[in-house]
Amino acid sequence: MASVETAAEHERILREIESTDTNCIGPTLRSVYDGQEHGLFMEKLDARIRNHDREIEKMCNHHFQGFVDSITELLKVRGEAQKLKSQVTDTNRRLQDDGKELTSSMEELQQCRVQQRNIATTIDKLTHCLPVLEMYSRLQEQMRFKRYYPALRTLEQLEHTCLPRAGQYRFCSIMAENIPKLRTQIRDTAMTQLRDFLESIRKHSDKIGEAAIKQAQLQRSLDSSISTQPRALLGRRSRKEAAVAGGAGTDSERQGGSPVSEQDSGILDVEDEEEDDEVPGAHDLVDFSPVYCCLHIYTVLGLRDVFENYYRKQRRKQARLVLQPHSNMHETLEGYTRYFNQIVGFFVVEDHILHTTQGLVNRAYVEELWELALSKIIAALRTHSSYCDNPDLVLDLKNLIVLFADTLQGYGFPVSQLFDMLLEMREQYGEILLKRWNITFRQVLDQDNYSPIPVSTDQEYKHYTSQFPLQDPELEKLPFPKKLPFSEFVPKVYCQLKEFIYACLKYSEDLHLSSTEVDDMIRKSTNLLLTRTLSHCLQYAIKKKNVGLAELVQVIINTTHLEQSCHFLEEFISNITNVPPDTANATKLYGTSTFKDARHAAEAEIYTSLNAKIDQFLQLADYDWMAAVQGGGTLDASDYLIDLIAFLRSTFSVFTNLPGTPVEHATLPGKVAQTACMSACKHISTSLMQLLLDPEVRQISMGALHQLYTDVKECESFARAGPVAGFQGDTLLLAFSDLRQLLDLFTQWDWSTYLADYGKPTCKYLRVNPHTALALLEKLFKPMRETSRKNNVFAQFRKTDRDRQKLIDTVIKQLRNLIAQHHT
Repeated sequence: MASVETAAEHERILREIESTDTNCIGPTLRSVYDGQEHGLFMEKLDARIRNHDREIEKMCNHHFQGFVDSITELLKVRGEAQKLKSQVTDTNRRLQDDGKELTSSMEELQQCRVQQRNIATTIDKLTHCLPVLEMYSRLQEQMRFKRYYPALRTLEQLEHTCLPRAGQYRFCSIMAENIPKLRTQIRDTAMTQLRDFLESIRKHSDKIGEAAIKQAQLQRSLDSSISTQPRALLGRRSRKEAAVAGGAGTDSERQGGSPVSEQDSGILDVEDEEEDDEVPGAHDLVDFSPVYCCLHIYTVLGLRDVFENYYRKQRRKQARLVLQPHSNMHETLEGYTRYFNQIVGFFVVEDHILHTTQGLVNRAYVEELWELALSKIIAALRTHSSYCDNPDLVLDLKNLIVLFADTLQGYGFPVSQLFDMLLEMREQYGEILLKRWNITFRQVLDQDNYSPIPVSTDQEYKHYTSQFPLQDPELEKLPFPKKLPFSEFVPKVYCQLKEFIYACLKYSEDLHLSSTEVDDMIRKSTNLLLTRTLSHCLQYAIKKKNVGLAELVQVIINTTHLEQSCHFLEEFISNITNVPPDTANATKLYGTSTFKDARHAAEAEIYTSLNAKIDQFLQLADYDWMAAVQGGGTLDASDYLIDLIAFLRSTFSVFTNLPGTPVEHATLPGKVAQTACMSACKHISTSLMQLLLDPEVRQISMGALHQLYTDVKECESFARAGPVAGFQGDTLLLAFSDLRQLLDLFTQWDWSTYLADYGKPTCKYLRVNPHTALALLEKLFKPMRETSRKNNVFAQFRKTDRDRQKLIDTVIKQLRNLIAQHHT
């Protein structure tokens, strides 16, 4: 069974070997050698080979005759083939000999054609490459001469037109790789020039502003009939800038050039000899080409928004720096001038950029900057002007602000807030003027000698009457030398009032105010000067120490004449403001009331000073309140009183020749002299009464009353003599009536009449007060009671003393009853 399977397996392997590619026979043979019957397989393989050899031999024997026939025919053909070969060889040799020249010509023609093709190709390539090289050379030259905008246009043409036509050459690849770098270089260089330009105009904005303000001054000085240029402050435009303003550099773009001059940014030197008399404009001082160039470059690069944002951001930063004032700006006018010049220069540049570029800055942006600037300017001026105490500096500052406002108003910026702030500063200016005039008035009053002005020539007289409107026909008729009724401070004060009015008028100029508003402002300020400053100075002069009666009298005379001059001040203000004084709602000057108040204060000071002098004399009074009654002869008045009356006579002698009306040539109204005299007499009477009733004087004798009675008689003698004219009858004696009736009551011991007629209008002692009588009576008889107690016990039985004691007690009791009835 195993041999059968082995035989079948060997058969299968043989068939597989016969039918399988020899490359794959290895696994088959390996299967034979893996088995144990490879000897048997070899036998079968040999048998199979022999079988195939027999079949091959059979097949060869079958086809051998045909093979022999074919060999025979082949031998025949070989002979013919040799003949043909020799013929072909011969023919070929002849043909080669005959075509050698043609071949040579054809090779030459082929070489010429190749050269011709190469030349045409070279020409074509050079035609495309030469423009690239030329343009790149032009680009390098433009970069070398810093003509960046044309360089950028050349770069665009090179990249988009020339290089694509040139083909893929190495130098083209190098150029293409350098194009972004060149673009970046141009952009960075343009930005560097712009930064230099911004830094330059920041440093020189004060020069630009100074030129603009000078041009505004020149424009203001021109006649209003001359038509002004719509943009005079921009000055004369150059052709290049006109081209920029007209078309943003279209002509230059078509020509491949720069839109503006490619000069360095900064302040330019203006050396046009034909225009030396003209003030240079903004473009004459500043080269704006870096801005225009950078704007065009960024526009071509597609970065216009980036450039606009950068420019506006940087200018905002510069605006904040410009608007930040120096800490000591208020000290000098130069500080304010530099501050305003920088601001004007800043906005002149922005206005120029606004009108010469298309959209780099717009009106809304400029107005936003101006609103920011206006708020900061006003705040800075309010702060720094508050430190100023010099009216001349404030006035110069006001003129500078007006010029600053007019300059910017010429560019279309709203400046009404500046003029509103100037009206606010008007109050501060008025306060500073009041302080200065306060010092001036005090100096005038301190330096015055308070004496009438002597004039010895007509020239001197006209000098003083030109300073003060004195109208006195009688004085003019008097021969020289003569005296003006007032002292030096009257014309000086009057001139200072006019100077103050002029100072107020100067501030009101150029504020675009109506004549009525100017007139009202001047009048209000003058009223403050009169009612506050001058009034206080006069009060100071009147109240200060060591002011004599003569000085006070002269003050009254001076204020009287100043009061009369008030209507001349009214006319003076009306003349300089061209506003009639009778205009409705016109403010009236308060000078009349001011000088009246000063005169009344001087009068009161005269009364006070006179009374103080009287008190000094009364302090010398040394009464012996316990003096005994003299038996015979007359008593003399006290020494202090005699000196006092002599002083009063000499004092009132100054008033004796004074008229009673202030319009006459005079020194003091008579009413003042009468009032002063009456006040002095009343003060003497009151003081003597106070001496009697002084609580420290506890006891008074009849001898002391008689001495006081004598002094009162001396005072009445003085009053009766009429030290001052103008009193009717015994009016001046009424000042001593209280004291006179009281002393009469005690010296005459007329108590029955006093008690019987008390309260009646016809009472002899109508002015004697029960309180006063009771107090004096108790002082008078207090020592009498003490003496009675000290005497022997039999003194009470003396009839005279008992009757007198009873009478005194009765009088005291009745006086107390009168006092009680009066209270009820």
